[in-house]
Amino acid sequence: MIGALVNSIVLLAGSVYMLTEAIPRILNPEESNAKGMLVLAVFGILVNGAAVFKLKKGNSLNENAVRLHLMEDVLGWVAVLIGSILMYFFDWKIIDPLLSIGITGYVLFNIYGNLKGVFRVILQGTPESLDPKEIIPELIKIPEVLDIHDVHLWTMDGNFNVMTLHAVIKKEVKKAKVKSEIRHKLQHMEVEHVTIEMEFEDEDCGMENC
Repeated sequence: MIGALVNSIVLLAGSVYMLTEAIPRILNPEESNAKGMLVLAVFGILVNGAAVFKLKKGNSLNENAVRLHLMEDVLGWVAVLIGSILMYFFDWKIIDPLLSIGITGYVLFNIYGNLKGVFRVILQGTPESLDPKEIIPELIKIPEVLDIHDVHLWTMDGNFNVMTLHAVIKKEVKKAKVKSEIRHKLQHMEVEHVTIEMEFEDEDCGMENC
């Protein structure tokens, strides 16, 4: 999580710096070495594109942040490639800062989404892909379960989801059997780890909201 946060902050700082450099150049376009830019752009696209391709299957917040960082580089080199071609043939100096601003806007949009996910994990918020109001009715469908309460759901890294809950069960059933059924259901709902507190229907769970 620290890695994802640091990567996002670095991208944010870099994007702000890009804007401070690109916006003044719209008013005062500068001459660029179009041929040199073209060669470097092709090399940059190949190297960074290969790195993005290698990370495309990763789903953790840190992998997303790193992939976003590399994608920023790829888009930057694509902008350099397009800009160098246009500047070489048409001498359109303003293309370079315009493309820089467009890429930065795209990166900032993605940074917002990544930081939102990071802070959701840090603050132990409920994962966006899971809704306790949908999970609880599914667990109550288990014949031995009478009620589910004191449910807490959070994620460790955006993928590994954790839940704690209290389950009220019928007196004549075995707790181990019901726990196994609850875990089985939750595993199919993308909850990888669950801690289950169980009590029979005539027991006090010890919680004020029971």
